Amino acid sequence: MSHTPVRLRRTTAAITAAIASARLEPVLLAVTAAALAGGGVAWLLGAHDAADLVWALGTVAAVVPAVAWVLAALRRGHAGVDLIAVLALGGTLAVGEYLAGSLIALMLATGRTLEAAARRRASHDLRALLEHAPRVARRRTGDEVAAVPLAEVAVGDLLVVGPGEVVPVDGRVESAAAVLDESVLTGESLQVERPRGEPVRSGAVNAGGAFEVRATATERDSTYAGIVRLARQAGAESAPVVRLADRYAAWFLPLTLAVAGLAWLLSGSAVRAVAVLVVATPCPLLLAAPVAVVSGLSRASRLGVVIRDGGALETLGRARTLLLDKTGTLTGGRPRVLDVAAAPGTRPADVLRLAASVDQFSPHVLARAIVETARERGLALPVPADVTEEPGRGATGRVDGHLVSIGRTAPAPGGERPAWAEAVDNRALLDGAAVAWLTVDGRLTGAVLLRDPLRYDAPRTLRHLRTAGIERVLMLTGDRAAPAHEVAAVLGLDGVLAELTPAGKVAAVRDERARAVTVMVGDGVNDAPALAAADVGVAMGARGATASSEAADIVLTTDRVDRLADAVSIAQRARRIAVQSALGGMVMSLAAMAAAAVGLLPPAVGALLQEGIDVAVILNALRALRVDRAARPALTPAAEALVHRFAAEHDDLRDVLDSVRAAADRLSGAPGPDALAAVEETHRLLTERLLPHEYAEEHELYPALAPTLGGPEATATMSRAHTEIERLSRRVATHLELARASGGLAPGQLDDLRSCLYGLNTVLRLHFTQEEENYFTLAP
Repeated sequence: MSHTPVRLRRTTAAITAAIASARLEPVLLAVTAAALAGGGVAWLLGAHDAADLVWALGTVAAVVPAVAWVLAALRRGHAGVDLIAVLALGGTLAVGEYLAGSLIALMLATGRTLEAAARRRASHDLRALLEHAPRVARRRTGDEVAAVPLAEVAVGDLLVVGPGEVVPVDGRVESAAAVLDESVLTGESLQVERPRGEPVRSGAVNAGGAFEVRATATERDSTYAGIVRLARQAGAESAPVVRLADRYAAWFLPLTLAVAGLAWLLSGSAVRAVAVLVVATPCPLLLAAPVAVVSGLSRASRLGVVIRDGGALETLGRARTLLLDKTGTLTGGRPRVLDVAAAPGTRPADVLRLAASVDQFSPHVLARAIVETARERGLALPVPADVTEEPGRGATGRVDGHLVSIGRTAPAPGGERPAWAEAVDNRALLDGAAVAWLTVDGRLTGAVLLRDPLRYDAPRTLRHLRTAGIERVLMLTGDRAAPAHEVAAVLGLDGVLAELTPAGKVAAVRDERARAVTVMVGDGVNDAPALAAADVGVAMGARGATASSEAADIVLTTDRVDRLADAVSIAQRARRIAVQSALGGMVMSLAAMAAAAVGLLPPAVGALLQEGIDVAVILNALRALRVDRAARPALTPAAEALVHRFAAEHDDLRDVLDSVRAAADRLSGAPGPDALAAVEETHRLLTERLLPHEYAEEHELYPALAPTLGGPEATATMSRAHTEIERLSRRVATHLELARASGGLAPGQLDDLRSCLYGLNTVLRLHFTQEEENYFTLAP
C-alpha cells in the first residue's frame, strides 16, 4: 500500500504548523509598533519616565522571541545574525537607550514579518499543489459507485470523475469526451478536450460533465503524485547561495563584536558599542537570499516548472553545458505524417483516406498518427469491415468494397518495384522517415511517410539558452545516427552521441560534468539514470514519465521545451538578486557600523537607518517574483488570439503543401493529362486557400506582432517570403493560361513550371517553419 497519503497529511500538518507559528511575527509587529507609538505620545505629553517604560516593555517583548529564534538556530548548527539583534536589544536595556531598543524591536519584527510574508507568498503555488492533491476516488463496480481511499485504486479500475473534481490517477477516458482544466499541471489556462480513449493525467480538474476513466496507474505511480513529491521537497534552505549567506554571517558576527568592543575600548562609552550593535542588526538582511530563491521557485512553478529545491535553482543559474535527449525532448515524441505519395493515377488525399480508414482501430503509434492527420485535413473516414491486424506488419480491411492493406512492408509483384516506390524509399532514407505502404486489391497504390518532427519551440529555446550563457549543447540519444545528425544540423548543436544505452548516457553525462556545470534534459524511463547523474536533471514530465520525473531535479509539467529557457532565466535572475541583496545590505551595514564606531550615529538614529536598510534588501529580494519581460515578450490578447488562429490554419494547409510537391513530381518524365490536372488542382488550392491565408498574415498577424517584436522591421524578412510565394503562384497561373491556349503543356514549359512548383514547395515549407518557430511559440 502506498504511504503517500500519510506523508501528504504530515506535510500538510507541517505547513499548518508553520503558518500558525508565523502568526507570531505580525503579533510581535503590532506590539512593538504600539509600544513605539505609545512611548512617543507619552514623551510628547512630557511623561518621559512613562515613555521610557513603554519603550522598555516593547524592547523586552522582542527579546523573548529573538532569544528563541537564536536558540533554534544554534540547535540547527547555525550561529545566525539574530544573535546580534539579541545583543543589541540587551545592550540598549543595559545602558538605558530605551527608544533605540524599541526601534530595534520594531525593526526586528518588521523584518521577520516581511520575510514570513515573502515566504508565504513565494511558496503559495507550491503549497497549492499539496492542497489540490486528491484524497479519495469514486470507483464504479457494476452499477454501484463507492468512494475509496486513493491508495486502494488499482490499474484497470473504472473511476467516475464528477464536475469540478480532480482526476485522481492517470488513466484513459472511457465515456464521452472529457473537458479538463490542466492549469495546475501545465500553467496553461485554456481548457482541453480529451475524447474517448485519450489519456488523462491525475491532477487535472473536470471542467465539464461527469465522465469515466479507466485507471492505467496507481496513485503512487501517477503524474500528480510525482509532482507532489517534488513540491513537498521544495525550499531554499539547501541552496548554495543561501549557504554562502551563512558563511557571510560566520565572519560578520565576530567582526561586529570586534568593532563594538574596539569602539567601547577607545571611546570609553558603552553607548557607542550599543550603536555599533544596533546598525549591525541585519535580521532580515541575510534572509534576503532565501527569499529571492524561494521567490524564483514560485515564479518557475507558475510557468509549469516544478523545481525540487533552491539548490537546483541556484545550480541551474550557473550551468554552462546542456545535454539533451532527442525523442520527446527536441522532437515531439509522436510521429506525424511527413508526406503522402501516390501511384500514378491516384490522388494523395485518397491514399491518406484509405490508409486512415483501415487504421482507425489500430493501437499502433503510426496508425494513430495517420488517423489524426486524415481527420485534421477533414477527410471522411468510412468504417472498414473485416479488419484484421498482424502485429509488426499492419492492418487489412474492406473499404468501399476494396481490400485495403496498410503496413510497413511494400509488396513487389513480379520482383520489381515501380519508380515512384523507389523514390519513396530514397526520400525515407534521406529524411529519416518511416513508411506505411498502402495496397488496394493487391496493387501497390501509395505510401505515407511519417517522422517524429522537431518541436517548433526547440530552435528558439536553444538560441535563448545560448544567450543566457549555455556554452555547449550536445544531443545524447539511443536513436540511429542519421536522424540524430539531421536534427543536430538543423539546431546547430555542438555534438551528437547516438545509439547510446542508458549506461552510455550516464558515462557521457559524467564526462561532461567533469568539465562544467551540466544540465541533462530527457523524458523517458531510460533517461532517469542520466538525469540523476547530472548536476541538474530536467524531465519532460507532461506525459507522466514518472521514473524520469522522480530522478530529476526539475520537471517541466507542460509539454513545451521552451519552458527550460524560462527556467534558466528565472534561476539566473533569482541568484543574481539573492547575492545582490545579501552583499548590498552588508556593505551598507558595514558603512553604518563605521559611522557608529566614531560617534556619528547615536543608537536611536542608527536603529532607524538599519530599519531602512533591512526593508530595502527584503523588497529587493522580492523582485525575483516579478516577470522578466525581456526574457519572454508579452503578447496582447488580440495578438495571442491571432497566433492561435494562424497556427491552426497552418495545420489545415498541410495538404496544400503536399499538393504542390505532388504536382511537381507529376511533371517528371513524359507527363500526361493527369499532370496538367494536378497542376490545375494545385493552382485552385493556392488561389482559394493558401494566398488568402498569406494575405491575412501580412495584414493582420504581422502588424499585431510588430510592437512585441520591436517594430515592423522585425517581420520584414517574413513579408519578403510572402512576396516570393505570390510571385511563384502567379508564374504557375501564367503557365496554366499558356497551356489552355495551346491545348496542353508545351515541352518548353515543363522545366520552368517544375522549377516553380519545387521552389514554391521549398519556400512554403521554410516559411511555415520560420513562423512556427519565431511567432507561434510566443503564445501559450
